[in-house]
Amino acid sequence: MGHLRRWVPLILILCILIPLGSPRSILTAEELALVPASFLDLARSPEVSEYMVRIRRRIHEYPELGFEEFETSKLIRTELDEMGIHYRYPLAVTGVVGYIGTGKPPFVALRADMDGLDMEERVEWEHKSKVPGRMHACGHDAHVAMLLGAAKMLQGRQDELQGTVVLVFQPAEEGAGGAKMMIEHGALENVSAIFGVHVAAMDPIGAVASRAGPIMAACGFFEAVITGKGGHAAIPQYAVDPIVAASSVIVSLQHLVSREADPLDSQVVTVAKFEGGEAFNVIPDSVTIGGTFRAFSKESFHQLRQRIEEVIAGQASAHRCNASVSFAEPIDPVTENDRYLHQHFLNVAEDMLGVSKIIEMRPMMGSEDFSFYSEVIPSYFYYVGMKDEVGVSEPEHSPHYRVNEDVLSYGAALQASLATRYILEHHHGNNAVEEVPHDEL
Repeated sequence: MGHLRRWVPLILILCILIPLGSPRSILTAEELALVPASFLDLARSPEVSEYMVRIRRRIHEYPELGFEEFETSKLIRTELDEMGIHYRYPLAVTGVVGYIGTGKPPFVALRADMDGLDMEERVEWEHKSKVPGRMHACGHDAHVAMLLGAAKMLQGRQDELQGTVVLVFQPAEEGAGGAKMMIEHGALENVSAIFGVHVAAMDPIGAVASRAGPIMAACGFFEAVITGKGGHAAIPQYAVDPIVAASSVIVSLQHLVSREADPLDSQVVTVAKFEGGEAFNVIPDSVTIGGTFRAFSKESFHQLRQRIEEVIAGQASAHRCNASVSFAEPIDPVTENDRYLHQHFLNVAEDMLGVSKIIEMRPMMGSEDFSFYSEVIPSYFYYVGMKDEVGVSEPEHSPHYRVNEDVLSYGAALQASLATRYILEHHHGNNAVEEVPHDEL
């Protein structure tokens, strides 16, 4: 009986206030405000919260790298089958896209990334990674669990949805361009908006953080092979030293930001790889360096890329060496939050958590391949805090990273609420949207 009481508010809101077939939303602002709190109550119920914890731990024990998430994808499909949710598979090798609702506009998408990282877990606990050298150290296991939790809640209300929620389970977020391939395979067909969530170790539990406009930088990677002429270290005049040339390159690259970029236009160039030589007394034939570069605009990013290539070639030549420069593909664009969706997010988050729990975050030089979605349709990316009272937290990509599982209910409720409120506020415009039939629905 206690569980039933938790479901009553949402049932009343979505079923009584919005009869099936209603041509437009009839909810007042006060009635809309009840939806997020109702979803949070549902997400905290044992039926949903314990389900998400169980799913997250199963995924955490068996992390898989980008485009190799076959078991993770299989688990997702099994859960969607259990819920009676139709889906498309495969997209982008292991990706899954599910559909809840009418199969008609408005279509709003929710995204979760599935891949783990190539690193050894150093957290000792019952559900530690069972795959040597693999770890979920960025919270993607939590993101999948939250989206499945949101799906579980939304599927229970599918008859009241006046539109379609698209569940995007995406592979290969960690630098392999999974989002780009999902778009190419039609994951965003008919979708008018997409939301993505990321757990945040540095923000307190129960708080959310985001901003309008650029939120994360465009990201590229470069590698250069600088070739000289090897020789004995005691007689350098008979050699052409690529180590000295590479050292000059690295120093000169730092000037691209400090002396060529507008100080108010955030940019980063970092050389993080230097390989060359195997002996103390031998000048090697070649040196390999590599690193990353970041910027918050397309113009600055492409200018930075051009100058990196020019500086490496020029400095190598000045030291009588040759250089070949390569850039990794794909390149993550700037992650930019739609300003209308930002207001939508603020409204939902305030109704669920209160205005004091909303953090206006600063732009970060990190990157996210969610940015590919933001280049195609209005998109919104946000963080949900999970720092507990003890205050112990490790950043993403740390072997000591851990997830506070209390965050799962907040993330699931926010995703479900953002999609539901979007549909409730936009379903009256269905007739203006050209539909592409979905046979799977």
